[in-house]
Amino acid sequence: MPPFARRAHFGLIAALAILPLAAAAQTAHHGTAGHAGHATGTNAVLPMLPGQDAFGAIQEIVDALAADPATDWSRVDLAALREHLIDMHEVTLRAVARARGIDGGVAIEVTKTGRTREAVRRMVPAHAAELTATGPWLATGEATANGARLTVTGRDDAEAVRIRALGFIGIMATGAHHQPHHLAVARDELRY
Repeated sequence: MPPFARRAHFGLIAALAILPLAAAAQTAHHGTAGHAGHATGTNAVLPMLPGQDAFGAIQEIVDALAADPATDWSRVDLAALREHLIDMHEVTLRAVARARGIDGGVAIEVTKTGRTREAVRRMVPAHAAELTATGPWLATGEATANGARLTVTGRDDAEAVRIRALGFIGIMATGAHHQPHHLAVARDELRY
């Protein structure tokens, strides 16, 4: 290798060797910036999800409360919202639902034991009442010894097919009332 090429090669290696040191110096200089400094580049793309669904739901409510100048912070009860979100988790992931088709819709026995059973007993009747109030279905929910019974019927055969296809979790997820409900629970305006 000619001497000038060796010098250029050595210069390139030296430059590449210093880059990690420069990056380390930047990290050391900005290492105490906290969460706010994690994504400061001009092309930084921030993640949208907070990493855990209940945490994200609570974060959303905290932001809404903070943005509302009428928030009465002496009444805010995020612990109640957390308990409700735990109930939602239990019902969504741990409850056992057995559905059977009936005229116009579906009847579902929702069962489990312990904390999940209690969550089912709280949530199913409340959600059934909300579904009936907001329409278009007629829903009833009642606590049973092992959980709850949910019955949902529609106006016609097409609605009955849709209701059966949704099944328990689809029916429980139906409606845009969940977020306002969470805000009301956090404001201590409503117990579920």
